[in-house]
Amino acid sequence: MDQHTHHKALIQSFRQAAYDFDAPAVTAALQDLLAPDAVVRLGHPLGEMVGAEAFFECAYAPLLQAMPDLERRDYIVMAGTDDQGQHWVGCAGSYMGVFTAPWLDIPPTGHLTAMRYHEFFRFEAGKVVEVQALWDIPEVMMQAGAWAMAPALGKDWHVPGPATQDGLVPGPYDAAQGQASCQLIVDMLQALVRHPADPNPKVMEMERFWDRRMNWYGPAGIGTARGHAGFRNWHQIPFLNAMPDRGQHEGEVTHHFFGDGNYAAVTGWPNMMQALSQDGWLGIAPAGRKISLRSLDFWRVEGGKIRENWVLVDLLDVYRQLGVDVFARLREFNKARSMARLNIPDGMTQ
Repeated sequence: MDQHTHHKALIQSFRQAAYDFDAPAVTAALQDLLAPDAVVRLGHPLGEMVGAEAFFECAYAPLLQAMPDLERRDYIVMAGTDDQGQHWVGCAGSYMGVFTAPWLDIPPTGHLTAMRYHEFFRFEAGKVVEVQALWDIPEVMMQAGAWAMAPALGKDWHVPGPATQDGLVPGPYDAAQGQASCQLIVDMLQALVRHPADPNPKVMEMERFWDRRMNWYGPAGIGTARGHAGFRNWHQIPFLNAMPDRGQHEGEVTHHFFGDGNYAAVTGWPNMMQALSQDGWLGIAPAGRKISLRSLDFWRVEGGKIRENWVLVDLLDVYRQLGVDVFARLREFNKARSMARLNIPDGMTQ
């Protein structure tokens, strides 16, 4: 078995345990998967921790308390080697369950709730030594009717998996195809950052790289955009208007690109750096402050062009860097709402 197929097989026990989310099984799977000193980096406010036990206790245990029937659903599992020779497995999907107790000051709803995740696992000698992951916590706020940020320009909805239903990329690993998918993304991004330094938007060559029926699945708070015009209007234009120095601080960030089949991915902690110097993005007043962004992405290539792009950005950390405490505002909302655990009748008694 090739190395990347082996790594995907190693992560299978954790994925299966998290599907039914049996706490002892998940704990055991994480302990088997992670090196004792593995660094786990999660988005704000979960933060950074070391080792499997801390990962479970700090991240999963509170979520499981809030959603006792918690379930993990992967729709992308892919692997590959970045240009530094590091080996990664990337997973995308949704955690879901009935939200019956408060979590991170978000009030429970008593209904099924879904939260997207992008999780990247770096392997050395058969063990995960680093995790970089974003959970779309704002998506939970939105479903709970406790939105504490500006409204999205794009469509906020339950983002689907790949249209081709082939995101769980099987082995054996095809190095040539994976490299071709990855190179398309790298070339696209190199064209993308020519603008706005060059004010002509044509230098980004959207038609060369992106299918005209593309879907760009942004995080809750940015939303989904369809087609070239949708992407430009609901994400790119306000983003670049507010931060025109995009791509000019590459020495201060890291990128880990890799490809597998028709899929490519990137992670980095952080992987973008720019200044919010103008108005127009996320409804945030320009602070004139340079901020870092964690943007963890998956792309699907079809017919030589990008057809789908799943994007998670740590928006809560963006607000934090700009001096806006989203959770403080959330607590103000909660003054008028019950934060008690909900007991849902089983429907068998009157």
